Amino acid sequence: MDGNDIISSTRRWVILGCSLLAALTTTCVVSGVAYLIPSLHTDAGLTLTEASALAAVPTIGLTSATILWGILLDRYGERRILIISLSISLAGATGAAVAAAADASYVVVGAALLVGGIGSGAANGASGRIVVGWFPARQRGTAMGVRQMAQPLGIGACALTMPVVAATQGPAAALAIPAVITAAGLVAVIVGITDPPRHSARAPRADTVTAARNPYRGSSFLGRVHAVSMLLVIPQSMMWTFVPTWLIVAHEWSPAAAGILITVTQVIGALGRIAAGRWSDAWLSRMRPIRVIAVAGVASMFALALADWFDSPVAPALMAVASIISVADNGLAFTAIAEYAGPDWSGRGLAVQNTGQYLVTAATTPMLGALIAAVGFPAAFAVTALAPLVAAPLVPRDPQRLVEEPVKI
Repeated sequence: MDGNDIISSTRRWVILGCSLLAALTTTCVVSGVAYLIPSLHTDAGLTLTEASALAAVPTIGLTSATILWGILLDRYGERRILIISLSISLAGATGAAVAAAADASYVVVGAALLVGGIGSGAANGASGRIVVGWFPARQRGTAMGVRQMAQPLGIGACALTMPVVAATQGPAAALAIPAVITAAGLVAVIVGITDPPRHSARAPRADTVTAARNPYRGSSFLGRVHAVSMLLVIPQSMMWTFVPTWLIVAHEWSPAAAGILITVTQVIGALGRIAAGRWSDAWLSRMRPIRVIAVAGVASMFALALADWFDSPVAPALMAVASIISVADNGLAFTAIAEYAGPDWSGRGLAVQNTGQYLVTAATTPMLGALIAAVGFPAAFAVTALAPLVAAPLVPRDPQRLVEEPVKI
């Protein structure tokens, strides 16, 4: 395909939808096992420590391979690498389900989950070239917001299905769900994804670093975006990891009611990413909305801490608001990195972004758990609000005003 090839607007969104489904597989493979911890503990006889360690294995695989997948994405394009990576992820996810069904050692199950996590790394960091190559500047924020729906939608899908299947059919049957979703994602990539031309006329000239130089050299822009995102992922991790315990244990909600509220919140959060992307397109800025979201994150987390301290009935509603705000910045940062790094560096840039966020999540989650155990949820919410407070002044300016490029339809 060369730069003169033209695709319709509908085709662009179909490609993006297939990219979204591919990315959703990452969330299911990496995060799905966490929803089996109660079943693994009560039905399979694992201790909570063993079940938690098993749930962390796919994340270890993902984190270890993400940057390598990013290099390969930059060199060979997204379609080819996604087919390879999702095939590996599918093999790992299927192997874990089969091993669990055969009552194999959980070391074997863990090894299969590790392979699944390694394979999922490419889909987690892909889409930068697709968004920058196929969409004009005034649509990129919205497009990346759609792509970034994958994570909350994947969390919602796992929360709704895997605990129920595990309770009725056992953990082995539940482990088949990520495999089925990954198979669907692989088919979508094969059938629906087309890489944009390497140097498309649609690719921005005014807001993208050329492929001739390393975009990390001579500018702190990408480094500051990574740092801000690493800080802003802390409230997101707090909400996703500890809110179920907060609702069920601290506020005595039923698991079903807590699950419904969390799922609804995730769906709204997914839509919020699209709204944030559209907002950035309207402003022709990625950084100013991130700064506003960081300030809103401070206010919402402090409000939640205060409401929980006084045992206010509005605390669950404030939790939902804080959760939605905590995920709104992701698509904006991804868009800014892809635009600035350019098509030949976007894979690596997004890989560094993902790796940093996963490392921060892995490091801060046990700290937050210990903090909750020591001082309670209200104080922990207040401490978490310090992360966006630090992040807000670190948000860099946009490199320059985005320039709308004419796009042939």
